[in-house]
Amino acid sequence: MELRLQKFLAQAGVASRRASEELILAGKVAVNGQTVTKLGTKIDPEKDLVTVNKKVIKVEKQKFYIALNKPAGYITSLKDPQGRKKVTDLLKDIQVRIYPVGRLDYETEGLLLLTNDGDFAYNLTHPKHKIKKTYLAQVQGIPSENDLQKLRTGIMLSDGPTATAEVSLLKKGKNTATIKITIHEGRNRQVRRMFEAINHPVLHLKRVRIGNLDLGALKVGEYRFLTPLEVQSLLKMSTNSDKP
Repeated sequence: MELRLQKFLAQAGVASRRASEELILAGKVAVNGQTVTKLGTKIDPEKDLVTVNKKVIKVEKQKFYIALNKPAGYITSLKDPQGRKKVTDLLKDIQVRIYPVGRLDYETEGLLLLTNDGDFAYNLTHPKHKIKKTYLAQVQGIPSENDLQKLRTGIMLSDGPTATAEVSLLKKGKNTATIKITIHEGRNRQVRRMFEAINHPVLHLKRVRIGNLDLGALKVGEYRFLTPLEVQSLLKMSTNSDKP
């Protein structure tokens, strides 16, 4: 059965589908020894030899779906020129190549999914699927109800206005507040930038939920495998989000 080259790379766990497209366009992918830069190229995984940077790529038959409680001080990239710690360093017992589904900032803790299933990653991260992500943010100062309403209705950032968000004040401290915020976008450092825009910078940020999957009792730095029912439920959410 023929597959588009970028889909094959995603299924093989090389990278997400969009990142695989970038590899192809950069001339890093070859089929049967010939460099391919056309995104529409189709291959037969049973007959064609695909390499990325001259490394032979094969699809892992076993799929892995992992929930990790990411600590602060880890990056969600698979490589880092600065030599910082990577989230995959925490997965000591996983011998196959897996990668994060989306990302969390270096300083941010909480729920992060990892997989070697490109279709799963694509469905959970594509903007059109609008998968909700919930965070607990401890911020400096105590935002007014007017400030919180700005976050709910959308606030202007340097890369455009944000979509609507679910926002509630959970706790007031002496000069801090804990805010629960749910968004479905995935812009770089978005939650932090939203609070900076209302002059209440984030002191601590933790993601506690993706779609209908909670962080639960996972301790910081620990991970677990998702159950088949959890995987199916997350995929069903992304499928249903396409319906009018």
